[in-house]
Amino acid sequence: MRLTHEEHIELHGFNNLTKSLSFNMYDICFTRTREEREAYLNYIDDQYSAERLQKILIHVSDIIGAHVLNVASQDFEPAGASVTLLVSEGPVEHAPSESFEESPGPLPESVVMQLDKSHITVHTYPEYHPDEGISTFRADIDVSTCGEISPLKALHYLIRSFETDVMTIDYRVRGFTRDKSGYKLFIDHEISSIQNYIPEDVGELFHMIDVNVYQENIFHTKCKLREFDLNNYLFGYKKERLHPDERIEITERLKLEMDEIFYGKNMVQ
Repeated sequence: MRLTHEEHIELHGFNNLTKSLSFNMYDICFTRTREEREAYLNYIDDQYSAERLQKILIHVSDIIGAHVLNVASQDFEPAGASVTLLVSEGPVEHAPSESFEESPGPLPESVVMQLDKSHITVHTYPEYHPDEGISTFRADIDVSTCGEISPLKALHYLIRSFETDVMTIDYRVRGFTRDKSGYKLFIDHEISSIQNYIPEDVGELFHMIDVNVYQENIFHTKCKLREFDLNNYLFGYKKERLHPDERIEITERLKLEMDEIFYGKNMVQ
């Protein structure tokens, strides 16, 4: 039995369902030399510092209608950052009837939604191939909420907050709550795919695959950019500076890297 936005089932107590969204993004760059690699990592460290990540997470808390109780943030050496927000239910002026609909959520300046307890975290992982050439940056964001609202409503904003070549998105509903008769509810909203929470204009940019376990309320979507422009993966120069053979080789290496991340396996032994 599932609740929809058209149903109003009286619960025995608080809605104890825990809804967890994990959003992982990957940015990939080709760095020919140690100097280029260090410049790229410095750029990433500046672009995704703990200070900026904290602002992103605070916007996420605004979207899901939460009060920030505590913030812990840290920039790491030589690279990387982490931010954790502990949040509680925020004031709700309007509980929107579309809370349960499968649709992209608002951007930060929009609407306040209902929440009870939650934590929001982000961790970043700059990384590079030992033989030079490929550098990658990964950011992992987790939004966990209790109560009615799904953290999927924050996905729209999160996608637009990061430059990404590959995304993996996981959503899971855990635990159960009870109605007045004691009947267990293991999920309180309809969901067929995480893709329905991705704006159409963004979805058109990505090749997407779903791996869902509906009976366990586990949903997984993988996304990879459809279009490839080598200039977007070179740091500090354009492809015109490269010999045609170099362009082909670098393109093949970058596409292989993205495919291996997307499919989650090494494709060259």
